[in-house]
Amino acid sequence: MFMLRKTLIGWLAALSVAMATQTMAEETLRVGVTPTGVPFTFVDTATQKPTGAMVDLASAIAASLGATADFQINAFPALIPALTTDKINLISASMFITDKRKQVIDFSTPVYAYGEAMFVAAGDSKNYTIEELRGATVGAQIGSTYADALEALGVFGQVKLYDSIADMMRDVVLGRIKAGFGDAPIVAYQLSKNPDLGVRLVDGYQPMKKGEVALAVAKENPLLLEKVNASIAKLKESGELSRIFAKYGL
Repeated sequence: MFMLRKTLIGWLAALSVAMATQTMAEETLRVGVTPTGVPFTFVDTATQKPTGAMVDLASAIAASLGATADFQINAFPALIPALTTDKINLISASMFITDKRKQVIDFSTPVYAYGEAMFVAAGDSKNYTIEELRGATVGAQIGSTYADALEALGVFGQVKLYDSIADMMRDVVLGRIKAGFGDAPIVAYQLSKNPDLGVRLVDGYQPMKKGEVALAVAKENPLLLEKVNASIAKLKESGELSRIFAKYGL
């Protein structure tokens, strides 16, 4: 009787471990990305699947947690609302850490840093300063940290907001706005892949402020934040984090 009971206890313990392992393996991490953040997050035209540095990073983090990443495409301004309403449980995009955002969501340790770039029509050879654009209409991406900063300068006639850098570039080419402001690595990557976009980077432009990119989780999910930070630390130590960004020219 004793041996039977001991065997049963051992079998139940083994079953419990097996079920826990299976649950972890089947766990899905719902990751919000944006299709316009090349080379951080974008949709591969050949496969129609999300790709980019932050997609690869989220996949590596999910794998380290014994989970799979289910990428869900959102417009950039919709990422935080999707996180706070539990439609996703992780944001992995070119999102800067800001005090305003930290009031609503929690950020991981930073994984990358950069500032904005100014671009003008390819046929415009002048390398403008901010002051030289006084009274002009310029563009910035809605939801970006520098959109408010540009408005606060009080220099421009209008700061027009755009859903995507591609739309902004189109209006620069058409002369609807004098200059556009976009994430420097994103604009540079797009121009390197397609030099015929009709715009060019303004040489010598210095970003108003460099921001730190991080992943984000809901404030109600501190355990996930702890796990994500632990995974990032391991990826940094192994050199995998640097390799992920280098793959996309970052």
